[in-house]
Amino acid sequence: MTRFARISATLLAGTLVFAGAAVAATSSAPKPRITMAAARAKALHLAPGKLISSEYENEHGWRYSFDIQQKGHVQEIGIDGQTGRVVENKSEGKVDHD
Repeated sequence: MTRFARISATLLAGTLVFAGAAVAATSSAPKPRITMAAARAKALHLAPGKLISSEYENEHGWRYSFDIQQKGHVQEIGIDGQTGRVVENKSEGKVDHD
């Protein structure tokens, strides 16, 4: 095996190990205490409209994130999955209809 091939194989192996660790770290989300349905109801109460996306994500802590289409803009509501507190309530701007 050439020196270049050994270096390439070593770098590839290190990259795969690092990528595997990153996937393992992100797939271990804590079980939320608040249900998705309860968080969704709270979000729609704060920003009535059409729910266009929802997810449980790790953004400065684990939370539910809801994008709600309202007249002329999309409102993003973040609900903490452990406490049910509102952690984000902001407009994301107009929707592009292209």
